[in-house]
Amino acid sequence: MAKISGRLSRRATTRLAVAAITAALVGTGASAFAAEVGDAPMYGIAGVDSTGASYYYAPDGEGGLMPRATYDTGLKDVKFLGRVDNDADNLADGRWQTNAAGVLSYAAEGNLPLENVGHGWGIYNKLVSAGNVGGGEAGDLLGRDASGYLYLYLGYGDGTVTKRYTVGGGWNAYTQIAGNGDLTGDGRNDIVARDKAGVLWLYKGTGNYKAPFATRTKIGAGWNTYNTVFAPGDINLDGRTDLIGRDADGALYLYAGTGNAAAPYGSRVKIGNGGWNTYRLIF
Repeated sequence: MAKISGRLSRRATTRLAVAAITAALVGTGASAFAAEVGDAPMYGIAGVDSTGASYYYAPDGEGGLMPRATYDTGLKDVKFLGRVDNDADNLADGRWQTNAAGVLSYAAEGNLPLENVGHGWGIYNKLVSAGNVGGGEAGDLLGRDASGYLYLYLGYGDGTVTKRYTVGGGWNAYTQIAGNGDLTGDGRNDIVARDKAGVLWLYKGTGNYKAPFATRTKIGAGWNTYNTVFAPGDINLDGRTDLIGRDADGALYLYAGTGNAAAPYGSRVKIGNGGWNTYRLIF
């Protein structure tokens, strides 16, 4: 385990211990455990390379990441992967994934085989496991189709989902959509979206599945420097959800969440010097 700095709060220390245990349990099929993990999802980061092997990086307690551990294999044909919290304890309980045939499957964390959730998911060019955005306890799924319509699927908590609800059109204006937790401090999950000009926009969650997001507000520009933007939950263990960007050189940058709607992220901090372009999927 990484050394725990004396500057860490009690919450961060607890969350670091959870991170270490999570890293040890990855891929072992071990049973779930209970822990006080704070106010934001703590998933760590996982990546899938071109061979279909995946690796997991747990937070190190100092704002960075522990050395990678093997997560899973056989993921070469997977198109989307998203980890999900089904019982509101801020720990991942399982993962959704889709294949080239458009089949959505689910597996409990550390357990196989996958269970089919449904067919026809190939109509979406973007899927996001964005946490609870519909007002329940379980994590939900967002899907964007080729026409730019965004749809919400409410999670039942066992990997299955409800019928879809239309969020709205025009979402093909965005090259990246990410979210996993509360960014504004109001207790509701939010998402962010990057447009083709590199501007990042915040969509505050409402908690209402019929209209899950408020009108967008601008966060900032220049986000086209990243080829991937994703939200893995709390990486620096301060209890707030963060954002990660990967640039063209394969470096990884952390934008720590502030909980302030007017400025939801702090200044970027490099947490990976390079090599992250080896992963075709990061989740």
